Amino acid sequence: MEDWAIIRRLAAEGIPNARIAERLGISRTTVVKAVKSSNPPNYERTPTATSFVTFEPRVRALLEEFPDMPGSVLAERVAWTGSMTWFRENVARLRPDYRKIDPADRLTWDPGDAAQCDLWFPPSKIPLEDGSSRLCPVLVITLAHSRYVLARMIPTRTTEDLLLGTWELLNELGRVPRRLIWDNEGGIGRGKRHAEGVDSFMGTLATTLVTLPPRDPESKGIVERRNGYFETSFMPGRDFTSPNDFNAQFTQWLSRANARVVRTTRAAPRERLEADLAAMRALPPRPLHLGWHQRVRLPRDYYVRLDTNDYSVDPRVIGRLVDVSGDLERVRVRVEGRLVAEHARVWARGMTLSDDAHVARAALLRKDFQSPRVHQSDELTRDLFDYDRAFGLTGEA
Repeated sequence: MEDWAIIRRLAAEGIPNARIAERLGISRTTVVKAVKSSNPPNYERTPTATSFVTFEPRVRALLEEFPDMPGSVLAERVAWTGSMTWFRENVARLRPDYRKIDPADRLTWDPGDAAQCDLWFPPSKIPLEDGSSRLCPVLVITLAHSRYVLARMIPTRTTEDLLLGTWELLNELGRVPRRLIWDNEGGIGRGKRHAEGVDSFMGTLATTLVTLPPRDPESKGIVERRNGYFETSFMPGRDFTSPNDFNAQFTQWLSRANARVVRTTRAAPRERLEADLAAMRALPPRPLHLGWHQRVRLPRDYYVRLDTNDYSVDPRVIGRLVDVSGDLERVRVRVEGRLVAEHARVWARGMTLSDDAHVARAALLRKDFQSPRVHQSDELTRDLFDYDRAFGLTGEA
């Protein structure tokens, strides 16, 4: 390759072929061929049959029926005994002829049209109230047009907490996108089957829930790329003392992240947010029955369970029906609309939360119950003659 370039340069300078051959120590025939050739020399090996040729028809037959069959299984089925690297290279050459093609279109997102929703699990366990720690889900909503991100850590991935978290983030945004896109999250729904309460929630918001079909990552790629961005730009070097501490740090960081220029849009999400909000729908009043709700009869131990934790209730309403409600922050118990218990919701599991006032009142009620009852007497006496008459002992002397 180098000789060919030198020969053509020297020939272009007018140096005779014989002089070029002498200077480079090559034959004049080689110089003449190089001068006449417009392309550099290229050695091509004469193709010969390889050991794979005899196996190729059987491999093609298997790929025709099972286009995704792993190379190791194919090798076993056709009794291949040679190099696995060579076999896999040939299978990779053949496989595209049998695998169905799924092209991905370039998607465009109109202002206010869609928000992509997802759960992100930060790779760091969060300390909880009982001293334990676990991985907690973070609900992430990314506006597809502006790339503006809202996020909040929630206690669980149940329907109740997912809808509560969505409502909190949309309240922070102040508007509602025309579509909320989810990727078959169990607490929201899969396909056309939605979790209980999801349809009424979406109806109150006047928005459309879109649950993506399998193998459609492009339709939710924006929010998933943001999740990877969080792990590389937010998480390194951070420690958290509680879920509230995580949310405080994350919210502060997001305010800066939303002001950074996004490479694909060449603009900061905050700069494009106004167009997004202008095309969205107004936020409705608070949806009814949002969060955790149940009606139970208060047992003798005067505790009710929400999620996996037990919360004390005023023992004076033992035996009565109580309404238990919970959101991301508080747990409340009411009887006929009257508040009889309120606790901060805990994120740990299997805990018992007791109000000192409830325990003290239960002790008083127990002491009163165990005290002997005093019966009041009217101090009335019956005439003894009545007994004589009853037994026939009344006679005249």
